[in-house]
Amino acid sequence: MKTSRREFLNYSSAFALASSMPSLVFAQSKPLFESINMFIPAAPGGGWDSTGRAIEVAAKDAGLVGSFQFENVGGAGGMVGLPRFVNQRKGQGNALMVGGSVMVGAAITNKSPVTMADVTPIACLTEEAGIIVVPVDGKIKTWKEFEEAIKANPKAVSVAGGSAGGTDHQLLGLVIKALGKNPRDAAYVAFAGGGPANAAILGGQVVAGISGYSEFAEQIKAGKMKALAVSGNKRIPGVDVPTLKELGVNVTAANWRGVFGAPGINAAQKAALVDLVTKMHDTKGWAETLEKRKWADAFVAGAAFEAQIKKYIAETETVLKELGLA
Repeated sequence: MKTSRREFLNYSSAFALASSMPSLVFAQSKPLFESINMFIPAAPGGGWDSTGRAIEVAAKDAGLVGSFQFENVGGAGGMVGLPRFVNQRKGQGNALMVGGSVMVGAAITNKSPVTMADVTPIACLTEEAGIIVVPVDGKIKTWKEFEEAIKANPKAVSVAGGSAGGTDHQLLGLVIKALGKNPRDAAYVAFAGGGPANAAILGGQVVAGISGYSEFAEQIKAGKMKALAVSGNKRIPGVDVPTLKELGVNVTAANWRGVFGAPGINAAQKAALVDLVTKMHDTKGWAETLEKRKWADAFVAGAAFEAQIKKYIAETETVLKELGLA
């Protein structure tokens, strides 16, 4: 069959395009990072660990990162792991650490020489309201009973939560103050992770517990814990629990979590990490994670995140002074 010059040129163009497609596809699917070293300054199973694992799933599913390597070093609200990250990851452009409000309080409480100021802020990702729970077979069954017990004697109402001086501890102090008692009388029992805190609450070792909703969700759904109140400005979507303000207690608080780069990275390395986390945040997988875990989207990146941290540190110092911890 005779082929015209026009047909020949069309065939040639089509062949050239088809030949180039594999390289184009490869370029588009190449991850932004071949690997990310994810450092979690807490034991497995808690909020920071859950955040890091959720980042891994969303980033890998979207083809943004080839692989993740995790390291968990728990203790003292991140103050055991943070110095390790600072000393061992300096200048590494593919290292990320999960941290948040708990770390701010822990650094102040422990008078740590290494603080959040020694790492590179990348982005705030989530905000989770605190929730106050009691075991269903415990002596306190309702918010009114909890409130009356605090007013009678805060020292007799033991409450489990995360690290001393962290978000959970601060929330308890704010509640006690709002109920007219001295925050320094808080009977706060600190635990290194969500697992031990859950065990203490269910085992009756403490009267109540405070943490983010996601850490108590399974026990609440299983009917083993009862949620009395949440600390956000509004109720958690899909969770029928009143806010402290609805209950007449003028307190709001939330636990934010974000990611940080290593100290000593240059502007280009920082920009690449901000770009990675921004693209991860925009994925469908991340949106589904927020919905599933009841995490509020609190995304702020780069310079705006740095300014937010400075403001939060000042506010935290004020609360911890009232608790006698700063």
